[in-house]
Amino acid sequence: MSAVKGLFSGRIAVESLMPYPRMLDKDRATLAMMVEAIDGFLTPQGADFKRWDRQGAQPPEFIQGLRDLGLFGLIIPEEFGGIGLSNAGYARILSQTSRHDSSVSLTIGAHSSIGMKGLLLFGTADQKARYLPRLASGEMIAAFCLTESGSGSDAASIRTHAERNPDGSWTLSGEKIWITNGGIADLYTVFARTPAADGKITAFIVEAAWPGVSHGRHEDKMGIRASSTTTVNFDQVRVPPGNVLDEAGKGFKVAMAILNNGRTGLGGGAVGGMKALLALATAQAKERHQFGHPIGEYDLIREKIAQMTLDCFAAESVVWMVAHYIDSGVEDYSTEAAISKVFASEAMQRTAYEALQIAGGSGFMRDHPYEQAVRDSRILTIFEGTNEVLRLYIALSGLKELGRSFGDLRAAIDDIFNHPIKGFGVLGDYAEKRLTQATGIGRDRISTQTPPALRAASEIYERYTLELAKACDFVLRRHGKAIADRQFELKRIADLAIDLFVGLCVLSRAAGLVDEPAKAAPAIAMANMFAEQAKRRMAGTIRRITRNEDEAVRALAAYVLEQGGYPWDVI
Repeated sequence: MSAVKGLFSGRIAVESLMPYPRMLDKDRATLAMMVEAIDGFLTPQGADFKRWDRQGAQPPEFIQGLRDLGLFGLIIPEEFGGIGLSNAGYARILSQTSRHDSSVSLTIGAHSSIGMKGLLLFGTADQKARYLPRLASGEMIAAFCLTESGSGSDAASIRTHAERNPDGSWTLSGEKIWITNGGIADLYTVFARTPAADGKITAFIVEAAWPGVSHGRHEDKMGIRASSTTTVNFDQVRVPPGNVLDEAGKGFKVAMAILNNGRTGLGGGAVGGMKALLALATAQAKERHQFGHPIGEYDLIREKIAQMTLDCFAAESVVWMVAHYIDSGVEDYSTEAAISKVFASEAMQRTAYEALQIAGGSGFMRDHPYEQAVRDSRILTIFEGTNEVLRLYIALSGLKELGRSFGDLRAAIDDIFNHPIKGFGVLGDYAEKRLTQATGIGRDRISTQTPPALRAASEIYERYTLELAKACDFVLRRHGKAIADRQFELKRIADLAIDLFVGLCVLSRAAGLVDEPAKAAPAIAMANMFAEQAKRRMAGTIRRITRNEDEAVRALAAYVLEQGGYPWDVI
């Protein structure tokens, strides 16, 4: 069971959380050289990034510079001409590029995180030999084609379709929208509905140069404006039989695996953006004087800087924990990956907002970088799965495991006289779980494995892991299968899981820094701060499971929807 899914049943998988992972030795030397080269290439182009944002495009010579640095081959194995970084190393690179410009990270990330990730995960030996060397060099840039008009989060409702021809090839037709790298890509991973009794989806590798493939104009976006975003059209495109990813009809599985595996890139980018904003905010707080003092001496400014730092440390902690799971071969990490995306994206948005606030009126002006950071960060909670949908996924993934245990319990009661040993065994497991929830006896104790300075924080997570398990038990008994439609309850369950898992990652990281005196004290302080903040949030969330305004919210929204807007006025 995954670390997060264990929390839903009241278990803290200490072995999955501690000790906090360290960057692989093989990546360290490579990263040191690459970070220096990236800074050397991107730092002089700060004014260009601002101009390209306003123009809405990256020039070809800049894309060539990214090729020359090897940034399109970051996670492609060395045998195919790539650099072969781990997921953790890759996230660290995107963190560095994001300190300079979000559109740069998106061009690289859309290629590696999702565009050609299907080839790495599901490609045949022939497919990899044909495409990976050209993708590693940047001769081919990749894009991920899933979203359509009317089917954003509801990926199963796509209308692009492919028909199998007598010679085994496929004829593909349809339109994809909002495709990152759409206008510069040479290879697309395309998802289409294929003939089957249940209308299953298939993933295809499609080259941009094939007849019938075209793309629309560059979209005029709110943020990340310099990155290429277009529609991509497929008009009776013939796809060879050897360009199916995995198997026909397995495309939905392929798409979800790509998105889950690629989330560390987005998280790493968010962390880099937060670090850049913190550097700007601290400089502003020291240099700007009001009432005879630097504004950094005032508590309300220090509160913002402290919270921004805590958010960055927490986001970095959870993103690199998830990257470690992927690099270690953990099979079930999708819930953890979803949590890392939700937390990191929202933390980045808060940080951008507060950095602009610290800058005051200057932050609102386009001459300064803050307003672009706010615009660029706004997409993070929308793409690669909206945070609303991901919260539902987090909750339902954990509740699904518990639902199975309820099914086992019913089966044991029905069959207890025919198979008493098996039946009483299941009942015994259930009774132990209920006793643990009620009394805490038998619970997993992470507090015994953390330094004394983190003991109180550890005990908060132990207590609220049991509270999460009790809350899950309550909502499953109350709603049964109907829980899938109870989105308020699901959001609360997800928020509890997010606070617990992120907090445990922060705790683990702080515990791992105890032997480094220069870093230990502030890290321990942050871990305790996060635990106290999480405790207040979780306590409120637990209360709202049984005492809330859900029905009033539903009724008010229904009224406003019926009215078509806000119906009141003062005249």
